[in-house]
Amino acid sequence: MSHRSHGAAFYPRTMPVKIAPSLLAADFARLADEVAGVESHVDLLHVDVMDGHFVPNLTFGMPVIASLRATTELYFDCHLMVSNPISLFGPLAEAGANLVTVHIEVHPDPTRAASAARDAGLDFGLVLSPPTPFDAVVPYVELCDLLLVMSVNPGFGGQAFVPEVLPKVEAARKFIDSEGLRADIEIDGGITPGNAPLARAAGADVIVAGTAVFGDPDPVAAVERLRAAADGDE
Repeated sequence: MSHRSHGAAFYPRTMPVKIAPSLLAADFARLADEVAGVESHVDLLHVDVMDGHFVPNLTFGMPVIASLRATTELYFDCHLMVSNPISLFGPLAEAGANLVTVHIEVHPDPTRAASAARDAGLDFGLVLSPPTPFDAVVPYVELCDLLLVMSVNPGFGGQAFVPEVLPKVEAARKFIDSEGLRADIEIDGGITPGNAPLARAAGADVIVAGTAVFGDPDPVAAVERLRAAADGDE
């Protein structure tokens, strides 16, 4: 799901932005309908998996993910906010996940996690919470299909965007391009049409949006506003 492009400062991306609506903001009583409503307008689906330990909340387990997999062909990008992510790789693969991202704060050396994900048939990525510097993942970016930079603190939807993470996105973009690596850069947390251009200019390839999509009366129109804003087509 990744690409590589060369860019100068403020890194104009050479391929269209990817939009990943976050299931956390959808109507839980209507998940299949919510996903079906945007499926043909988005690129992947962001699924937050929380365990009540690494973060306080609980969210989607394997039965929900498996049920959704039966209704859609979207790529499932599963963000694991859990204390023992490796134990979930097999069940997630069986449920229909495509990619797992694990927090560098949980696995400071994620080499074994990356190998376990591949063995389970999953794509692999790493996540940086807002306080964690990019340097924490530099030795391991080559293992990744995706690097997720959180622009809110993990665990709760509906938070305000933290612009202080944008230099981290820029650093990741410079490093990935200079090293010729395959990882996409994803940003998640408080993304709106107002700040999507900033995330895109900093180097993000994939924009996660929850409230901005599923909290809108017209989620499809909301997706198109985000896409247009990010790619400068407004």
